[in-house]
Amino acid sequence: MNLQPHLLPAAKTFLVLGAFAALAAPVRADVLDDVKANGVVKCGVTLAAPGFSAEDNAGKRQGFDVDLCKSIAAAALGDESKVQLVPMDLKTAFAGLPTGAVDVLTHRFTWTQSRDVGGLKFAKVMFYDGQGFAVTTKSKASKIADLNNATICTAQGSTSELIVADYFRAHKLKYKIVTFASQEQAWDAFVGKRCDAAINDRSGLAARLAKLPNQADYKVLAETVSNEPIGPIVAQGQPRWEAIVRFTLNALVAAEELGVTQANVDAERASPNPDVQRLLGVTGEFGVKLGLANDWAYKAIKAVGNYGDIWDRNVGPKTPLRLERGRNALVANGGLMMSIPVR
Repeated sequence: MNLQPHLLPAAKTFLVLGAFAALAAPVRADVLDDVKANGVVKCGVTLAAPGFSAEDNAGKRQGFDVDLCKSIAAAALGDESKVQLVPMDLKTAFAGLPTGAVDVLTHRFTWTQSRDVGGLKFAKVMFYDGQGFAVTTKSKASKIADLNNATICTAQGSTSELIVADYFRAHKLKYKIVTFASQEQAWDAFVGKRCDAAINDRSGLAARLAKLPNQADYKVLAETVSNEPIGPIVAQGQPRWEAIVRFTLNALVAAEELGVTQANVDAERASPNPDVQRLLGVTGEFGVKLGLANDWAYKAIKAVGNYGDIWDRNVGPKTPLRLERGRNALVANGGLMMSIPVR
């Protein structure tokens, strides 16, 4: 147990050491060549977050992270089933990526400057989030200011540590932080009443609340204390693989913009719209330029649908998480999601 207030220096040390470790790791050969040779895409995913990566009643892992992994496999190998899902916490994920333990992290990690320059390359934002605090409904806390002198659970080395330290210092609030090896352990400790509050991405809090049979006993405070752009991560020094991951995710967003869905993607190959033709590989050599077949995006969309399909299936209003699109809506609908043009 690591119970100590104001853990900012230790957290910074962990992030800096992690960055240098990533830079010092041996450089992998071309990842796309490895993927094709192995016949599988190895994806690091979150341990157990419903809606993102968690086992269903049949023991099959499902969720947003998983669908993104399947889309990459469909694009790179032509088969969405050619995936190996590796549940990982923060420390194992960041250590395993440069060594080849996984090819990509579709895990829910925040894009930060220190991570990006420290050997981890974020391909594109897949989810705009922000951190918040969960408390019990019996708690007297109705706003963050009420957490003065509270004990807060979070994962060691996470951005949450820095956010708590910065926010509480800026607002002249006192706190004690208890850190754990993973967010899952931190959440379990909070539910076990070892802390007054837990901090995580708001979508992560929604996912964990959805698992609880007594979720009415908990609430998430209204304030959002950070911006958390989250996206898939590849190892540094792999520009071709980075581009494949980036443009596979991009194709899912572009498909939603163009009205191409999992249900109509076959019919849309006959569309006269030049943007749709280029996206689906009917015209142009955009797949070949990535080292893939020209119908790579068609296969990705056929496998999992467009970005909106993935959202609705895993985290949308008709799921236990009941998340509205918010900042993750398309730009045309008032959100931040926009594709890079395929041309």
